[in-house]
Amino acid sequence: MFNGLARSFSIKRAKNLKNNCENCDGKEAVEAMAKNAKKNDLILRSSGIVNVDGSKNLASVFSKRGEKGVNQDCCIVWEEFGCQEDMIFCGIFDGHGPWGHFVAKNVRESMPSSLLCNWQETLAEASVDPDFDLESDKKHHRFNIWKHSYLKTCAAVDQSWSSTGDIVFLANVGDSRAVLGTTADNGNLVAVQLTMDFKPNLPQEAERISQCQGRVYCLDDEPGVHRVWLPHDDSPGLAMSRAFGDYCVKDFGLISVPEVTQRHITSNDQFLVLATDGVWDVISNQEAVQIISTASDRAKSAKRLVECAARAWKRKRKGIAMDDISAIVLFFHSSSSSFEQIQPVVPPAL
Repeated sequence: MFNGLARSFSIKRAKNLKNNCENCDGKEAVEAMAKNAKKNDLILRSSGIVNVDGSKNLASVFSKRGEKGVNQDCCIVWEEFGCQEDMIFCGIFDGHGPWGHFVAKNVRESMPSSLLCNWQETLAEASVDPDFDLESDKKHHRFNIWKHSYLKTCAAVDQSWSSTGDIVFLANVGDSRAVLGTTADNGNLVAVQLTMDFKPNLPQEAERISQCQGRVYCLDDEPGVHRVWLPHDDSPGLAMSRAFGDYCVKDFGLISVPEVTQRHITSNDQFLVLATDGVWDVISNQEAVQIISTASDRAKSAKRLVECAARAWKRKRKGIAMDDISAIVLFFHSSSSSFEQIQPVVPPAL
């Protein structure tokens, strides 16, 4: 198979294949092969057998979950690998750690296709090498090409994990807020605000509104609460400078353009809080992080934050109707390796 395929490459076709791989066409071709192989039952990812009609090979697969929780072992058998009748790819992957099952499955899905693309590219590069002579030492060349392909594939798969799951992308319109709970160098759990509250009195927001003939000011009975008003009418009194809808002030400085940011998540980062201004009007970032970190049940941490905010409204905003209060808490690590070892102190007032 290998010899015949190698001899079938002309210099022109080899160059074209190399260019295609570099332009991702090779990857698309490999993905098409994988899709076709799956359709024809040539790929097995669970317990069972693979025995293609006319093939002398039979692959038997079985996996049994142990007593440690989720089964972190996974495997794959791909007959006629790369559309070659006498080639089979077999891979078995044993995950470890709290997310081992996820990693193992991801590697199982990505490695065969990556290997196939790298093998094609490596073979194409070798074919255009003037010093390449497959017939002179077939075993040596065959081994080196596969070795190089595996080295590239494993490096690529490993590198892909350096940017998987460790970046959070944030898009914010309005005055809801994202806050990160992270462990500082001294071991304390601290809050890091990741988004900006788009209030009308922010300098860049107020300037835009003013340039569009909108107005920003506070009502006498709401000191410190800046709102957006029409040029010649005391409405609508919107307490934010960016929002969906509110078309009556869209021509006067209100926009719906989000601020998009990203944050690299490290092992020190414990959880992310997303909450409406009903929380942040009465609860500080640090208080929110402390409330969440001392929740006895992670599943109830968002509820606990909302309930604390509701009590704070009654205490701090007497006579003012309580706003809607909502929160999401996203934890980054398993409970065994998280902030539960830290002992933050919740302010007595909460």
